[in-house]
Amino acid sequence: MSIEGKIKRGETSLGIEFGSTRIKAVVVTDDGKPVASGSYLWENRYSNGIWTYTLEDIHNGIQGVYSDLLKNLRLKYGIIPKTYGSIGISAMMHGYMAFDESDRLLVPFRTWRNTFTEKAADRLTELFDYPIAQRWSIAHLYHAVINKEPHLEKLSYITTLAGHVHYMLTSRHVLGIGDASGMFPIDISAHDYNKDMMYAFNAEAQKYGFDKPLEGLLPQVLCAGDFAGRLTKDGAKLLDPSGNLEAGIPFCPPEGDAGTGMTATDSVRPRTGNVSAGTSVFAMVVLENGLKKPHREIDLVTTPSGDLTAMVHCNNCTSELNGWIGIFKELADRLGCDIEMSELYKTLFELALTGDPDCGGLTACGYLSGEHITGFEEGRPLFVRTPDSKFTLANFMRAQLFSSLATLKKGLDILLKEENVGVDILNGHGGFFKTENVGQRILAAAADAPVAVMQTAGEGGAWGIALLASYMINKDKDESLAEWLDRKVFYNTKINTVSPVAKDRDGFDKFMQSYEKMLAAERAAVDNI
Repeated sequence: MSIEGKIKRGETSLGIEFGSTRIKAVVVTDDGKPVASGSYLWENRYSNGIWTYTLEDIHNGIQGVYSDLLKNLRLKYGIIPKTYGSIGISAMMHGYMAFDESDRLLVPFRTWRNTFTEKAADRLTELFDYPIAQRWSIAHLYHAVINKEPHLEKLSYITTLAGHVHYMLTSRHVLGIGDASGMFPIDISAHDYNKDMMYAFNAEAQKYGFDKPLEGLLPQVLCAGDFAGRLTKDGAKLLDPSGNLEAGIPFCPPEGDAGTGMTATDSVRPRTGNVSAGTSVFAMVVLENGLKKPHREIDLVTTPSGDLTAMVHCNNCTSELNGWIGIFKELADRLGCDIEMSELYKTLFELALTGDPDCGGLTACGYLSGEHITGFEEGRPLFVRTPDSKFTLANFMRAQLFSSLATLKKGLDILLKEENVGVDILNGHGGFFKTENVGQRILAAAADAPVAVMQTAGEGGAWGIALLASYMINKDKDESLAEWLDRKVFYNTKINTVSPVAKDRDGFDKFMQSYEKMLAAERAAVDNI
C-alpha cells in the first residue's frame, strides 16, 4: 500500500516528544518507518531560582510542533490527516508538576534540572534503602513536605511533563512504567509502585503534618502495549486548533525520554544499553539481576515493559561544548567565512581525534547547571591548563568532548567495574554522535565497551514513542516489545560499531585524574562567583 493511502486511512502512529531544547513529532507507518516529522524549538528558563517551563510554553510547544508536522506532511504528500491509528506522548523524565482538584498548577513546573532537593533525596534513600535522585518527583514532593510549602494544602495530584500533556489530550491520569519509575520506586514483580515504600513515605510525611496518601497523588502505572485512553474533543482542539483532527484516537502510555531512547535503539533486553547524549546525558543498561547495594550515582528505573534498568543520569553534557563552537562560528562570520554549523561541528569534532590522548594537559568542566553525581547544586563552566600544557585547538576540542562525558564515566565505572554489570554493547544516540565515529570513539574510551550507532539513531525519542504507539495496535497476541521491535523494525537496520581504542581509553583515564582535582576549583567557582 502507498504511504499516502496509509496516511489517509489513519494507518499510522504519531509520536511527540518534549526534549530539553526541541519538541519533535514523528509519524510512522505500521512497520515503524518514519514518513514525516516536525519540530519546535523551546528553552527552559531560570526564574526565581527554578529551572522551569510555563504552561503557556507547553501549550505553544505542542501546537507549534504539530503545525510544523502538518506543514511537512502537506508538502511531502499533499495530505492533512484527520486521524491516526494511535498516538504517544513522551517527555523529559522526573521533575514536579503539582495540581489542585481543578487542574490548576500550584507552583511553577520544577524540571529535572533543579538540584535543591539533596536533603530530601538523601533522607528518602536512607528510608527506602533504595537510591532516590534529587530530580525524582518523590524527592521534590518530600522537599515541599519538609519545608511545609503552602501549596500542599490544595494538592490533588502530581505528574511528569509527559503525564501532564497526556492528561490534557485524553483526561487520563496515567503514566508508562518507565516514566513512573522516575517518580517513585517500582515493584518489578507487580509492575506498580512499591507499596511498602509508599507506606513508609506516608508515615514519614505525617511527621510534618502532610496526611495525603501517596496512592491518591501519583498517576496510574501502565506498561508498553496497554491502552491509555483516547483523544478527547478538547484534546483534539488543543493539538490542532483548526478543528481538522478527529477525536477518539487511542493513546499508548506516556513515557519518559529514557524509555523512548531504549525503544529507539532496540535496547530493551538484558545486557543491552544505550547512551543519549545532548544537553544532558544518560546511560541505560538493562540488568540481568539487581545491584549488590544502592549507589547514589545510579538510578534504578525500568524499560517501557517493566524490566529493571540501571540509569546513570548527568545534567550537563554538550551545552558548554556547543557554546564554544558558537564562539568559533561567530569568529568565522566576522572573518567573512561562509561555513555551515554542521560543517563546523564536523571539522572540530574530527580534529579532536588528532589531539593527544590525554588532551595534553588541558582540562575542562562543563557544568552549566548543578550535577548531583559530584555534589554540585549549581555550575560554573571552567577551562584550566597547566603552564607546560600543549595548548592546541585539537587538544582543546578533545578536552571539551572528554568533559562532556566525564561525569557519566564516573557512574559507568561504578556500574561496569564495581558492580560487574554485563553489557554486550552500548547504542549511542543524540547530537553527540552526529559526526561519524567521533562521539562513538570517545564514549567507547569512557565506558571501555563497544558503541554502536544505528542508521535510525537520528530519529530519537519521538520515533521511540511513535514505535510504542504502533506496538500497542500492531503487536501479535502476547508478543513482547523486544520481539516486536526485532521482527518489525530493526531486522535490517544498518549499524556502525566502534570498539575501544587502547590509547583513547588510557588517555581518558589520565584526563579523569586531572578532572577529579579540578572539581575543587569548580567548588570554589560556585561558592565565589
